[in-house]
Amino acid sequence: MLNSSDPLVRIKELKKYYRVGDERIEALRGIDLEIPQGEFISIVGTSGSGKSTLLNIMSGLERPTKGEVVIAGARLQKVKERRLSDFRRENIGFIFQSYNLLVQLTALENTVLPLIFRGVGKKDREKRGREILEIVGLSDRMYNKPNQMSGGQQQRVSIARALINRPKIIFADEPTGNLDSKTTEEILELLITTARAHHSTLVMVTHDPAVAKRADRSIHLQDGMIIREERYHHEENR
Repeated sequence: MLNSSDPLVRIKELKKYYRVGDERIEALRGIDLEIPQGEFISIVGTSGSGKSTLLNIMSGLERPTKGEVVIAGARLQKVKERRLSDFRRENIGFIFQSYNLLVQLTALENTVLPLIFRGVGKKDREKRGREILEIVGLSDRMYNKPNQMSGGQQQRVSIARALINRPKIIFADEPTGNLDSKTTEEILELLITTARAHHSTLVMVTHDPAVAKRADRSIHLQDGMIIREERYHHEENR
């Protein structure tokens, strides 16, 4: 059970090793991190620094070799795989660089997929889907399929899908990586604004320094370790 004074995310001595032949790759080498409810943090570092591995373990997509990840009071390494899928559906939203939309489905159908998995009835889920698509500026694109939308519009659908369950935490892996600078700014502003409106914590992996500085705090990784943190103040996002 999460107390109001507890951080939403607590990571302690997190380590992740991979075996490649006879070689042991140390992807994470002892990460300690706490994230309060409602914070926006960016995770930055060069390729191979461990940022995507950290995101995957924090979100329960991978298991750590050692250490502890606690989200909303749940120790993820202690949660069985079947229950872990339920936990992700109930508490976590995902946004990816490649959008991960189903090409045969409309924007509305893609958006409401998490509600289908939770057993929400068609009338209720479509109502919520239309509401969230209107919030992200796609009220006129609800019945378009991905190949009928621009990259920015597809990313808006993926944001709507991530937010529709009103998750406690959103994990975003390079969500603006495939977008031009103007669309990047639009998507980033939308993501920050809607996450704050839903009181969701936002954890974003990015290689873009300008994107990283839009966060409340940046976590800089190198060789699987946190080498420094930077804090920023953005009054317009409060």
